[in-house]
Amino acid sequence: MKKDMRYLCYPFMRESAVTVDFEIRTDSLTTRIGEALLLTQDIEAIQRDLQILQPMAYHLNGSVRGKIAIHEEDLIELSNMYDYYVNFTKDKIGNFVLPQGTHAACVLHVCRSEAKKSVRALHKVSLEKEIPNILFDYANLLANVLFTMAVYVNQHHGVEEIPFVSKSYPTRPKKKEVTNQQ
Repeated sequence: MKKDMRYLCYPFMRESAVTVDFEIRTDSLTTRIGEALLLTQDIEAIQRDLQILQPMAYHLNGSVRGKIAIHEEDLIELSNMYDYYVNFTKDKIGNFVLPQGTHAACVLHVCRSEAKKSVRALHKVSLEKEIPNILFDYANLLANVLFTMAVYVNQHHGVEEIPFVSKSYPTRPKKKEVTNQQ
């Protein structure tokens, strides 16, 4: 008798390979990006980019078990997003900030955290099988893009970032900008 599919939420759930954990992690990321889409309808650039990133998170998911669906042009597109948001937030992202602010920014910080968890899960998969570097590059950059988006959303709504100063780690002095003297 065939198994009733209503009792199966994910066909690979009982596998022992950590690939499953990565896939569940990226599924959670994709879901959170959907939540961020709902909360950022007032910011055109964020909407445009999250609509690109949501299916890309699923492509990242499938690229480990199936055919690689992350390509150089996807990495370039993500890098361009990063540059776009850094251009607007560069004076606010030099230090670690508390994940706070508007509801949308907080959800984007959760997305960032989910992306970091996905990177960690991808690392664990790489201990079991070969993983192309582009997947690591994409996943790491994705976390950084989501961070800059959170700061951008707060800035858009006039919410100031609260720097986090660690009591555990010493702070590094900022590098002085080199001026061109001719």
